[in-house]
Amino acid sequence: MKNKGGEGMLKRIVQAFFIILGAVMGIFIIPELFQLLNVKDIPFITNAYSSALIGAAVFFIVGKWCTGYVINWVKWIEDSLLKAPLPDLISGSFGLVFGLILAYLIVNVIPLNNIPYHIFGTIIPIFLAFFLGYLGFRVGFKKKDEMMGLFSRSAKVSKKKGTADDEFEIEDKKLKILDTSVIIDGRIADICQTGFLEGIMVIPQFVLEELQHIADSSDVLKRNRGRRGLDILNRIQKELDIKVEIYEGDFEDIQEVDSKLVKLAKLTSGVVVTNDFNLNKVCELQKVAVLNINDLANAVKPVVLPGEEMRVQVIKDGKEHNQGVAYLDDGTMIVVEDGRNYIGKDIDVLVTSVLQTAAGRMIFAKPKLLEKAL
Repeated sequence: MKNKGGEGMLKRIVQAFFIILGAVMGIFIIPELFQLLNVKDIPFITNAYSSALIGAAVFFIVGKWCTGYVINWVKWIEDSLLKAPLPDLISGSFGLVFGLILAYLIVNVIPLNNIPYHIFGTIIPIFLAFFLGYLGFRVGFKKKDEMMGLFSRSAKVSKKKGTADDEFEIEDKKLKILDTSVIIDGRIADICQTGFLEGIMVIPQFVLEELQHIADSSDVLKRNRGRRGLDILNRIQKELDIKVEIYEGDFEDIQEVDSKLVKLAKLTSGVVVTNDFNLNKVCELQKVAVLNINDLANAVKPVVLPGEEMRVQVIKDGKEHNQGVAYLDDGTMIVVEDGRNYIGKDIDVLVTSVLQTAAGRMIFAKPKLLEKAL
């Protein structure tokens, strides 16, 4: 009932608009039309009241035919505005207002009265208003992310005038932007659960779309990885006491998801959370803050020094002659010299050296029994 009432009100408003427009057009056009056709002036018809009545009647008839199309067009605009995100509307409105102000200033600077044909002096302001208004709206809409980033940076600058405690709290609550690899990896949920990662977790819509695409893959391994990522997100959002936000914006001029993440981090002054080595390097090159889960995992591994003793199980051959390979609980590989004869056995070893690489850590050791024999 409410929809029908609203539609009826809109129909009456459109019809009233056509009648008023017809009356105004009649007042200005009918006398000019009589002069153009060299018809003798008829006071009964050419006076303002009669012209307005004739124009209103003509446009009322035209409105009866056009009202349905106008109502559908208005509804389409209304639905589009309701579906559009609020930042899009705000940035587009700012651009529209700026374009109209610019058109107004240009019209007042150009001496339109000196233009030979009066009709051009009337058309030019209308054209400039439409053109610059539309251009301003499109530019504002396209640059919405940069505008939001500008506002966030200005707010941050104003907050810096507070106390040192306030600044520390703001720094702690930087946006943490998750990439696809760190979501699929799953360790991010455990880190959030322990409370080591604070602030707002931001999951961009384009990352969700990539996860959905992976989850729908025909390849079984990819499909399982994608579904695992969606399960991890569900756990973070529902089970953990941490704030999660979905960023619905997109960068249509950028194709790669990693490039979009870097752009978003720049605009929001956020931190990219990843375990992708290449994305980590790109963020460092572009001066974007990044947290690499693998770096964290390497940092919390137990420190092993040369000369320490440990008990390990040799499980396979090494690459070099007579070597054996063992692993710690955290996955660190231990290369045991002369350990081939101990495959499948638990032995005590002495650490001889530790090699730290970008891929992880490698420990070299030799059997303690061999050391005693020497």
